[in-house]
Amino acid sequence: MAYKVLIVEDDPMVADINRHYVETNKNFTVAEICRNGEEALEYLEKNSVDLVVLDVFMPVMDGVEVLNQIRARNIPTEVIMVTAANDTQTIERTMKDGVLDYLIKPFFMERFQVSLKKFEAKVKTLKQNSVLDQNSIDSLISNSVKTKNEELPKGIQKKTLEVVLKFFEENSSWQTADMIAEKCGISIVTIRHYMNYLVEIKVIEESINYETGGRPSILYRTV
Repeated sequence: MAYKVLIVEDDPMVADINRHYVETNKNFTVAEICRNGEEALEYLEKNSVDLVVLDVFMPVMDGVEVLNQIRARNIPTEVIMVTAANDTQTIERTMKDGVLDYLIKPFFMERFQVSLKKFEAKVKTLKQNSVLDQNSIDSLISNSVKTKNEELPKGIQKKTLEVVLKFFEENSSWQTADMIAEKCGISIVTIRHYMNYLVEIKVIEESINYETGGRPSILYRTV
């Protein structure tokens, strides 16, 4: 049976990407997507989930307060916090509430999968050991605090990838590689390389436009 995940994210595009990331792992399924903290708490009071992917910055009620309420109400679920790179204060405030992991925006599928594997490892350790010995506890703690550097394929740079993803956040319609290259200030050769990568990991989809009057062109947009 798949682990049930609640995604709490006010940006519909990001929420859809997170859904795709979750369901790429066959051991997980998205039970619901909530657009703000109040919706999330109402859902959690009536439904049980194994894991919550919780954005910090949301309208109505932010992720920090949602996490506080989850713990105060003794709602049994693990939480992965999604926050900004410069938001060290939030990380410090939420560590005491037993967050499983932190995802720093913008994150990619590989890093997201690391978080899901941390969850699976924790569940496995607790299920296999009715009495935890020192080695089991050490493994559990190590897994909960371990941070794995995101591994990107050769030729893919994080900063450039952030620029390209930011472009697609602001432009949801079909785009040619030439248009993306011009607006991002990146060479066409580099853009094609990044588009191939994003299509491969299913963040971007492609289509062929045959109505150019000449050579067909490839179009790209967010999945």
